[in-house]
Amino acid sequence: MKTEFSLQRLLAVVRKEFIQMRRDRLTFAMIVFIPLMQLILFGYAINTNPKHLPTAIVSADHSPLTRTFVAALQNTDYFKVTNSNSTEAESAEKLKRGELLFIVNIPENFSHDLIKGLQPNLLITADATDPSASSGAVSALGTLSQSVFNNDLQHGLPQLIATPQAFNLMTHLEYNPEGISQYNIVPGLMGVVLTMTMIMITALAITRERERNTMESLLATPVRPLEVMIGKIAPYVMVGYIQQSLIIILGIFLFGVPHLGSIILLFIVTFPFILANLSVGLMFSTIAKNQLQAVQMTLFFFLPSILLSGFMFPFYGMPQWAQALGNCLPLTHFLLIVRGIMLKGNGIIEIWPEIISIAVFALVMIGIGVKRYKQTLD
Repeated sequence: MKTEFSLQRLLAVVRKEFIQMRRDRLTFAMIVFIPLMQLILFGYAINTNPKHLPTAIVSADHSPLTRTFVAALQNTDYFKVTNSNSTEAESAEKLKRGELLFIVNIPENFSHDLIKGLQPNLLITADATDPSASSGAVSALGTLSQSVFNNDLQHGLPQLIATPQAFNLMTHLEYNPEGISQYNIVPGLMGVVLTMTMIMITALAITRERERNTMESLLATPVRPLEVMIGKIAPYVMVGYIQQSLIIILGIFLFGVPHLGSIILLFIVTFPFILANLSVGLMFSTIAKNQLQAVQMTLFFFLPSILLSGFMFPFYGMPQWAQALGNCLPLTHFLLIVRGIMLKGNGIIEIWPEIISIAVFALVMIGIGVKRYKQTLD
């Protein structure tokens, strides 16, 4: 037996590994595309200082000065006026649904009081459920209030420019006034944990059966493929609810997260979300040849879910193409549901659009998964 090191034998082993890597195309694709996806998402889509945030203007004063203020507001790049002549009730409803992040309320006689030097109040209402999304914009408002009317006042009312500010800017942080990050993160973790575990355990459980050749034995019984599929994923629905219950209990009693809405409603609307993730895991199990590939595909789906959903980084801070991709993911809509119920006290009326989006995703994934699963088993 030869004990000396052989370069020829080493090269043979290296060559064998390259051949095996070439045959396992899925794993090789994951090696290439996961770093590439990370680079693109972190380089282009992720922004910790979000701008162009959806804003509504509720104005009872339609004067040149108010138009100057609205124009200056948009010029900061932090605010994107989506409703320029909205009612207070409409704007409050959209803020509650997460369609707006700011409401600018300009009172009646604002311009009159401004010219008289009475320093009128101007109210900015911000959705502070995600403190990182609104903090930069709120800071920009402080600078804006000191200089926005300088150009208009210097010709006729220069004495107002010398004052600290021509008007009082009042900022009201709604839903999370103290800016506590746990109130935003802990409810979001519910969706993140369910996404990761539901997809992975389903994909691994079914792939493991095929690796051990026990699936064929199961199918040799009178049980139909559809019954096998439902029977394999049904226990994990209960696992998902156990995970959700633990997060809710710890979030409320350990972190003091508010629970303004119905917890029962939250449990009910979680079912389509769990079903959507289980169907993704089922689909992955029909593609993966082994458990390693199942884990790799789970990570390939989980990475954009956690980055593009608004869990780690502000959703409205991403470019339009990234927001479009994020809206295709069930986690994006579930975060709006869970944060809306727990922090805003939302009911079924406010969250039904998000439920429909998750249900449509679940139906599509179930259809694809059932079709591929039947092909695999038959």
